[in-house]
Amino acid sequence: MNLRRTTRLKQLILAKEILVMPGCYDALSAKLIEIVGFQAVQCSGYGIAASLLAKPDIGLLTLTEMVNQTRNITEAISIPVMADADTGFGNAINVMRTVREFEMAGAAGMNLEDQVFPKRCGHMNGKQIISLEEAVLKVEAAVAAKTDPDFVINARTDAVAVMGVDEAIKRGNAFAKAGADLIFVEAPNNVEDIKRVIQSIDAPVSINMTEGGKTPLVSIEQLEQWGAARVSAPVTAIFGAYRGVYNALKVLKEKGTTRDNPELLVGFDEFLSCVGMPAYKKFENAYLPSEVLAEKYGETK
Repeated sequence: MNLRRTTRLKQLILAKEILVMPGCYDALSAKLIEIVGFQAVQCSGYGIAASLLAKPDIGLLTLTEMVNQTRNITEAISIPVMADADTGFGNAINVMRTVREFEMAGAAGMNLEDQVFPKRCGHMNGKQIISLEEAVLKVEAAVAAKTDPDFVINARTDAVAVMGVDEAIKRGNAFAKAGADLIFVEAPNNVEDIKRVIQSIDAPVSINMTEGGKTPLVSIEQLEQWGAARVSAPVTAIFGAYRGVYNALKVLKEKGTTRDNPELLVGFDEFLSCVGMPAYKKFENAYLPSEVLAEKYGETK
């Protein structure tokens, strides 16, 4: 019996083994995450803002844009997808609609943070947070709005940068009591604080590993030993894509051809396999008339 992706994600979060969720920014990056062998994927608001708009992660994306991109991602892969709902696109009432929209888009859960709107990337300066009371009520509203009881509410606090680690722990425990399934403490800035928030919050805890961000990069094995339930890597794919595309285009510009640098590019057939062309060829053979196949490919059934 196949489990719903919501149920599967909740199981992965509660499992003894840490869940590693790289961040995707479109359907292709999500597909590659699945191909490599990860068990779930996180939609990266940072990556989606960059790929969709070529803009920074400062609250410019709309609910519609995020839901549409999330739907494309969920339809492209079979593993659970965590949506990025930022601040919920408004107050607690807006959050309720946001939950329903992401559920209908096929997401298995969503991030919900306690920043003031418009939010900022968790590793940028200038963040502000809403009151603890308002943040807790937004989490309660998100939980109440779920139609699938296993839809995961990943409650994020950015309090470390604004009010310190003690407030982040306080908020994390309050969000858990309000019904959040996972507590995401953003941007602890030293190893001691990473360990402390994991072990001081009475709920599964998620930590971000953001290359170049405020949190020191710690191995997955170390985070697992400390008891983290999940680690996300929100910018690894988008930063890797930037570097890869830039390098390939630079060679094309300087040399006039990429012929002598095949290591910079995926092969034509490998790419077609990634995007599912073999399956579509089978569909054509099954459902197109023989004369059409003969005309298109010179083949018969």
